[in-house]
Amino acid sequence: QVQLVESGGGLVQAGESLRLSCAASGSIFSINVMGWYRQAPGKQRELVAAITSDGITNYADSLKGRFTISRDNAKNTVYLQMNSLKPEDTAVYYCNAAVQPMYTSRFYDYWGQGTQVTVSS
Repeated sequence: QVQLVESGGGLVQAGESLRLSCAASGSIFSINVMGWYRQAPGKQRELVAAITSDGITNYADSLKGRFTISRDNAKNTVYLQMNSLKPEDTAVYYCNAAVQPMYTSRFYDYWGQGTQVTVSS
């Protein structure tokens, strides 16, 4: 089985920074895209950023310049550095990964349990 475990969320003041981590573990053969999504109360889940195994990144336009995604392929871990946080960044942040489990020939979509980020004004 494959698991994604996020960490690093919390309560911060506007203008501060947070770094989220998400580690994939289990019976993993390969991981393609890893990414972060967020869902604020009453809103749909939205893409924050994604990164391929080759390091190609994609960001939500509104977050470019403040958020940076990176990954450590050796550790099956993806990170999200969030700077200059704003109250509107308050949401549950979810890790997502396209994983090819061992002894399979296709990729499956996995999600973490989510980590709360709250930014006070």
